[in-house]
Amino acid sequence: MVHLFSYGTLQKEQVQIETFGRLLEGEKDILTGYTMKMVEITDPEVLRKSNQKYHPILELSGDSGDEVEGMLFEVTEEEILQADEYEVDDYKRIEAVFKSGKKGFIYVGK
Repeated sequence: MVHLFSYGTLQKEQVQIETFGRLLEGEKDILTGYTMKMVEITDPEVLRKSNQKYHPILELSGDSGDEVEGMLFEVTEEEILQADEYEVDDYKRIEAVFKSGKKGFIYVGK
């Protein structure tokens, strides 16, 4: 299992069920050095799943005082690929370390 940090629509039960076929398990965690902005979603499938036209997107600030709260979910390698399919082209997946000291994947702006 690997960790996937969600700070937006991947926390929604409907999105999890439609993307992964199950509800994800995880715990709250904090990502430091990032801020959030919003990106307009135009992909019809993502709009249908999330029911949201604007999704949050992470942007590196480099300021340790900046924090983004979210959920650190445990997912399989296959589920990471399913998350990649869900996220639109504005996002890229990278690895990060969280306030808890755990490592996991995040989606940031390209």
